[in-house]
Amino acid sequence: MCNTFQILPEAHSNADSICKLLKLAFGRPAEAILVAALRQAHALDVSLVAAQEGTLVGHVALSPVSVQGAFMPGVLGLAPLAVHPDHQRRGIGGRLVEAALAAARKGGGKLVVVLGDPAYYRRFGFRPAKDIGVTCPWPGAEAAFQALILASPWPRGLVRYHAAFDAL
Repeated sequence: MCNTFQILPEAHSNADSICKLLKLAFGRPAEAILVAALRQAHALDVSLVAAQEGTLVGHVALSPVSVQGAFMPGVLGLAPLAVHPDHQRRGIGGRLVEAALAAARKGGGKLVVVLGDPAYYRRFGFRPAKDIGVTCPWPGAEAAFQALILASPWPRGLVRYHAAFDAL
């Protein structure tokens, strides 16, 4: 099987394939429902797919988050990141994250937060969010809540994700 893939912006025609991919990658429908709700609310600032030989094998999304109750342009949450189980450990997830962060920078991004494995996200420059004054919205998840400063100044305080995340 070919290990080459392309990173592309989500196209309208990708919605069903992204839904199937998310259900398969996470083993549940919650993330697919989340992305569909964010799409419907026009709250996907960045939505990228990884395609290999015409088949979607990965997806990443960035959506706006609020800090201290205020939405600021360029303050984003990275979620979800998914790679088809048959294509994991081939660099697809990493390339998706890099491309999403590049798109955020190009769009004037200030800050990106993520809830995930610190060892994985550290290589992209993420660090504990609490170290830069950004607070996790989920008690008990602080160790996995990380942030990446893209530009100064950045907001400080409690982060809230889009209401679509409440269903997770």
